[in-house]
Amino acid sequence: MAFTPTALNLPPYPFKITLKEEQHFIFDELRKKHLVLTPEEWVRQHFIQYLILEKKFPRSLIQIEGGLNLNQRQKRTDIVIFNHLGERIMVIECKAPAIKISQGVFDQAARYNSVHKAKWLVVTNGLKHCYAQIDHVAAGFLFVEELPDYSNL
Repeated sequence: MAFTPTALNLPPYPFKITLKEEQHFIFDELRKKHLVLTPEEWVRQHFIQYLILEKKFPRSLIQIEGGLNLNQRQKRTDIVIFNHLGERIMVIECKAPAIKISQGVFDQAARYNSVHKAKWLVVTNGLKHCYAQIDHVAAGFLFVEELPDYSNL
């Protein structure tokens, strides 16, 4: 099956894409392995590179597909960012470009963050990005236009 990359609202990056037995794979530089190239993985890999190269997030503080227990069910968070103290500071939910960023998608990410308690929540489908700064004490959030660099979090 041929992979047709979707142009995203993120800079292009020189990914290592291979074809094996009619299946495309993308090399994940953080996990050091080839992954099946799905539309969601295409977005996730772009957003990771955006964080590292454009926003100067340290590679070592990015966790991909970390597990969490939500309502006694095992779930996976697409991307979690930590600070240098090991505290979770950002939860990122990635969707395929064809998936609209709806209230339901944002609510899913917010449920995951109810476990992580990060002060930033990001939802992206590669075309649209929603950045929210979370106030856990007031149980509110503030949408911002652009994600700050890591040093300004």
